Amino acid sequence: MNNIVETLSKIDDVMYYPILIIVMTIAGIYFTIRTKGVQLRLFGEALNVLKEKPDDKNHVSSLQAMLVSTASRVGTGNIIGVSTAICLGGAGAVFWMWIMCIVATSSAFIESTLAQIYKQKRSDGTCYGGPAYYIEKALHAPALSAVFCVFLIVTYAVGFNMLASYNLQSTFQAYSFYNEKSTPLIIGFILSLLVGYCVLGGGKRIVKFTGIIVPVMGISYVAASLIVIVAHIQLVPEMFKMIFSDAFNFRSIASGVAGSCMVFGIKRGLYSNEAGVGSAPNASASAKVSHPVSQGLVQMLSVYIDTLLLCTATALMCLASGVERSAAVSGAPYVQNAISTVFGSAGPVFITVAMVLFAFTTLIGNLYYVDNALIYLNGKKEPSKLFMRIFHIFCALVVLVGAKIQMDAAWAIADITMGGMTFINLPVCVILGKVAIAALDDYTKQRQELKAKKSSETPVFHAKDIGLAESELDFWRS
Repeated sequence: MNNIVETLSKIDDVMYYPILIIVMTIAGIYFTIRTKGVQLRLFGEALNVLKEKPDDKNHVSSLQAMLVSTASRVGTGNIIGVSTAICLGGAGAVFWMWIMCIVATSSAFIESTLAQIYKQKRSDGTCYGGPAYYIEKALHAPALSAVFCVFLIVTYAVGFNMLASYNLQSTFQAYSFYNEKSTPLIIGFILSLLVGYCVLGGGKRIVKFTGIIVPVMGISYVAASLIVIVAHIQLVPEMFKMIFSDAFNFRSIASGVAGSCMVFGIKRGLYSNEAGVGSAPNASASAKVSHPVSQGLVQMLSVYIDTLLLCTATALMCLASGVERSAAVSGAPYVQNAISTVFGSAGPVFITVAMVLFAFTTLIGNLYYVDNALIYLNGKKEPSKLFMRIFHIFCALVVLVGAKIQMDAAWAIADITMGGMTFINLPVCVILGKVAIAALDDYTKQRQELKAKKSSETPVFHAKDIGLAESELDFWRS
C-alpha cells in the first residue's frame, strides 16, 4: 500500500508541476486578456443576472444552476484542503490560492458560456449539456467527448467522493470516542446510506436540496470564522505579513517547488473551486437564460464564493488564531484547534457539523454531474433504472471505502483524476474560446444599447449574430 501511495504522489507531483500549473496559468491569463478582465469588469453585472428567472417554472433558473455547481465546489476542500495547504506548503499558499482564483475565473466564464451555447434540448423543452457536448458539436470529436466523460465519472464518483468521505470522518478524530478501526467504517456506512437515498430522488431533488442548504451552510461558516478572526484581531497584521512574505520567498519555493506554498495553494485552490476543470458547465447548461453569457457571469460568482469567501474564511481563521501548524495537524485538527481558541469544546463540534453539510452537498452535487456523463455515454439516453440502481450502489460503496483510505492516497487520487479532466477541457476551451468571446461582445453591445434606452430588458442571443450556424444548435435560433 505504501508503494502505491508513493507512486500516486509522484504522478500527482509531476502532473501539477510543471505541466498542469503552466497550462492553467496560460489559459487563465489568455482568457483574462481576451475578455478584457471579464471576471472583474462585469462583476456587478453578474450580480444583476442572478435576478433573472426562466419563463417556465419547470426550467432551472440561473441561480439554481449556480447553486448546484456551488454545492459541488463548496465542500471539504474549503476546510480540509485549505488547512492541508497551509500546514504542508506554508502560509503563502493562501496568496497563491487567491491569485489562481482570480486568474482562473475567466476560464470558468468561458467554459460555462460554451456549455450554454451548445446545450441540448430534451423532449419536454428543458436543457442539458456540458464539455462533452461542446466538444462533440463544435470540434466534431465524439471520441474525445467520451474520454472526457470517463474522466468525469472517475473523478466525481470515485476520486472526489472518496476524498470527501475521508475528510469527513477525519473530523471525528478530535473526540474521545474515536476508534481508528471502527469509527471510520461507521461514519462511512451512515454517509453512504444517506447519499444512496438522496440520489435515487433524481436531479430535481438535488436542485431543491442544494438551494436550501448551501446558503445556510456558507453563511454560518463564514460568520463563525469572522468571530475567531475578530477575537484575535491583534494578530491579524502579523498574519498578513506572514502570508505575503512566505508567498514571495522564492528561494524557499525554488528549493522544493512541488511541495512549495505556490503549488499547494494552486492545487488546493483548483480542487476547491474547479475553475476550468469542466464540471460546472454540466450544471450551467441546465439553466434557462436569455443569453449564454448570463450564465457564464453567474458561474464566476460561484468561484468567488468558493475561494475568496469560504476558503479565505478557513485560512484567515486558522492563521489569525495563532495555533501551531505542522504536518501532524494538517487537515481537520488544525481547523478544530483554531476555532477552539474562541468557542472552546463547541468549536470542534461546529466544524464537524459544517463538514457533514459540506461533504454531503459535495457528494450530491458530484453525482449530479456523473449522471450527466452517463447519459452521454449511453447514446444521450437515460440509462436503465436497473443500471442506475447498481451504479448508485457502487457510488455508495465508494463513499464507504473512502472513509478508510489513507490521507495521501485520497488526495492523490482526487488530484490525478481531476487533472485528467482539466487536460482535456482547458485546451478545448482555448480552441473554442473565440465563440464565447464573440458572445461576450454581443452581450456587452446589447447591454450598452439597452442602458442608453433606459430599458429594463435583458440581452437576447441568436446564434447567427456571432456567425454560428443555427442548424447545428438546439437553442438560440431566430
